[in-house]
Amino acid sequence: MSDHSNHEHIKQAYETYMTENEKFTAKGVKASAARARKAMQEMSKAIKERRKEITAEKEALAAK
Repeated sequence: MSDHSNHEHIKQAYETYMTENEKFTAKGVKASAARARKAMQEMSKAIKERRKEITAEKEALAAK
């Protein structure tokens, strides 16, 4: 994944999390709890990758 797609994936997963969390907390939809947790897991993976990309980009800038 490129840095842009990781960024977009984090945003998309966050939006999914917010929607599903609202359904779970406000309406008690049990299936939404699983979808909210899945979205958080996807965010976690994409965040770790984006952190690595940012570090590499920062090091590349420092090397110039």
